[in-house]
Amino acid sequence: MTENAKPTYAAAGVDIEAGDRAVELIKSHAKRATRPEVRGGLGGFAGLFELGKYNNPILAAGSDGVGTKLAVAQAMDKHDTIGIDLVAMCVDDLVVCGAEPLFLQDYIAVGKVYPEKVADIVGGIAEGCVQAGCALLGGETAEHPGVMEEGDYDVSATAVGVVEADELLGPDKVREGDAIIAMDSSGLHSNGYSLARHVLLDTLKLPLDGYMEELGRTLGEELLEPTRIYAQDCLALAAECEVSTFCHVTGGGLAGNLERVIPEGLVADVQRSTWTPGQIFRTIASLGKVELAEMEKTFNMGVGMIAVVSQKDKDRALAMLTARHLEAWELGEVRAAEDSDNARVVMHGEHPNF
Repeated sequence: MTENAKPTYAAAGVDIEAGDRAVELIKSHAKRATRPEVRGGLGGFAGLFELGKYNNPILAAGSDGVGTKLAVAQAMDKHDTIGIDLVAMCVDDLVVCGAEPLFLQDYIAVGKVYPEKVADIVGGIAEGCVQAGCALLGGETAEHPGVMEEGDYDVSATAVGVVEADELLGPDKVREGDAIIAMDSSGLHSNGYSLARHVLLDTLKLPLDGYMEELGRTLGEELLEPTRIYAQDCLALAAECEVSTFCHVTGGGLAGNLERVIPEGLVADVQRSTWTPGQIFRTIASLGKVELAEMEKTFNMGVGMIAVVSQKDKDRALAMLTARHLEAWELGEVRAAEDSDNARVVMHGEHPNF
């Protein structure tokens, strides 16, 4: 700044014109991700959504981000799928209690607004909302010069859903004899990336653009595989089968999350022999010499969502998921707790070929 130049917002690092251009680029994405209940348009101070008529509605809300998976997206300069991960992490938490995701609002913090990059991020968010059947009701993009590096960004979102009070799912619905059904994950999803990056990138120095025969693609492509969105599959299952609860397998792994939906007095018996974790999990474990216990408490190990259903509806539930092109299998069963049990989830046996 010259001696006589007056301070401006642009000179301080905030480009309002770039922000306006980003909004223009975002509009087409937002139009894709809508529902009939949306009122008003993009650009208002608040997103408006007509709740509709319910007998006794309960609202459900969840907020999340995608963690250090962002570091992979930034290193690869590929930003059009990270938004799918963001939506998945929010809406798949809502559906655990039987709530239908209604809308989502995002927050994107950037060191510098690059309109095309912001549009790529929001394009992924819109695609995630389309997959989840919810509306992208609005959001915020904030430029943080001096706090974040120019190429850095972070994303978070809040999703809101609704469930009728008498259709609410949860641990109180779980009964002895219920079947535990696993739904296949698409890979790492959005958890455990600090360990995955430490093993594969920092320690072994594997290149993100390097083709890995066992993965059938580059390491970067594998690590950026979007998180699977199960919301519509779970809602369809709950509408046709007697579902006690769902369990979204995220940070803490299968046992750590399943414990949250198993009530006192019951135990979930899980059989490792029913599935082989995907190749990326085997690669991390073998190349990084990571022990099974550490793998299981860090990653989903190939199970992204769990349905706890009545035994009489087990076969029907499996058939429905298969018809929806989702690989699913019986993972185990809920039984009464015994004096020797010291946990609500007991993992038995070994994974084949792991």
